[in-house]
Amino acid sequence: MNKIRILVVDDEKIAVRNLQHILEKEGYEVETASGGAQALQVLDRAEDNEFDLVLTDLKMPGVDGMAVLAKTKLRYPDAEVIMITGYATVDSAIEALKAGAYHYIAKPFKLDEVRRVVKEALEKQVLKRENRQLKEKLAKAQGLSIITDDPQMRELLRTARHIAKGEVSILITGESGTGKELMARYLHENSPRVAGPFVAVNCGVFTEELLSNELFGHEKGAFTGADREKIGLIASAGGGTLFLDEITEMSLGMQVKLLRALQEKEIQPLGAVQPIKINVRFVAATNRDILKMVREGLFRQDLYFRINVMNIHLPPLAERRKDIPLLTKHFVDKYNSRMGKNVTEVAPEAMQQLKDYDYPGNIRELENIVERAVVLARGDTIESEHLPEMAVHTYRTPKGALPSLDEQERSYIELVLEQTQGNRTKAAEILGIDRVSLWRKLKKYMLE
Repeated sequence: MNKIRILVVDDEKIAVRNLQHILEKEGYEVETASGGAQALQVLDRAEDNEFDLVLTDLKMPGVDGMAVLAKTKLRYPDAEVIMITGYATVDSAIEALKAGAYHYIAKPFKLDEVRRVVKEALEKQVLKRENRQLKEKLAKAQGLSIITDDPQMRELLRTARHIAKGEVSILITGESGTGKELMARYLHENSPRVAGPFVAVNCGVFTEELLSNELFGHEKGAFTGADREKIGLIASAGGGTLFLDEITEMSLGMQVKLLRALQEKEIQPLGAVQPIKINVRFVAATNRDILKMVREGLFRQDLYFRINVMNIHLPPLAERRKDIPLLTKHFVDKYNSRMGKNVTEVAPEAMQQLKDYDYPGNIRELENIVERAVVLARGDTIESEHLPEMAVHTYRTPKGALPSLDEQERSYIELVLEQTQGNRTKAAEILGIDRVSLWRKLKKYMLE
């Protein structure tokens, strides 16, 4: 990592030597200028190795400190400037601060004060630079629909774009909250079917009868109360993509009906005399171990082979930590817009806590944490105090060993229920699952 570079500007040689000595002892790389005119020349030739901080005297013959400040901000907007002068007046202090100076120190200065102010200014400078870099990365990522700077995810997106060009069915696997529906949309956007509709349905929120009606539709008069024709979601997705989320929650009876639609490329709405030909690309997703379900007879093997012609597995957020600052910035911007707020930064300590957290709820959990932090932030910065308690702890078994997935999930569900005071609807929303799925997990882990 490159050393922090500081430019010291003063027409008094003793002041320059003292500041240079103080700062070099702190480990900084220091360059000096004997006045404002020389400082402007140094700033002009520093483009390839810019300064992180400038300490300049305010009152100098010819070119003064205000000119040095203006030049620094013009050439290097991220650099911070500290004014040092023996002519400390309220008016000059206000003028310098309005022009963009970070701080104002009067001569004779105290060494501890210089060290402290320089340290604080550099922390702000690093934060501004990271924020700018995140904005640049985010702008590039926006065109991809899926925001990432992680090499593993970028390779996965390249694979997805290649797969999307075909017509085969795709199964997306991964934990809850990893962005499976977003990946399904990405596949649709990069496919020849992009002009057609993208239709999504969560198979876990319907009974078998209701899901059949949603997918296949019915004719007018097909049953009591059917006073009009209902076009099913499969037919509605004609020419486009149908996304079947949580497909493993589908009953065995529904699996048979879906298998026929995939095999025959046709459906028969309830009450219809003739089947209807369909032109749909099927993309399915699950957060469960589908192969285990096949072995246990809970999911049909023939349907598994039909929907899993190609597989895309999304990694948990804990395996793509490089994306956490980028995603955090994206969610901050999103909720700034929704709430009319102006949060622009995440304090270094808070960001480190976000990077260190395990995220059992993955990206959806990060979004919830950021939304809460934006609500609580009183100024323009998210601090540690704005993060929920769960975001500053990782899950470990008593002896410090890594827990099993079941242990971690159980522990996390308990924590979310505690945070929501037992509100299952809110807990399911935070966990990124429906109430039926939460009920199954509560039963599985004997948490009822």
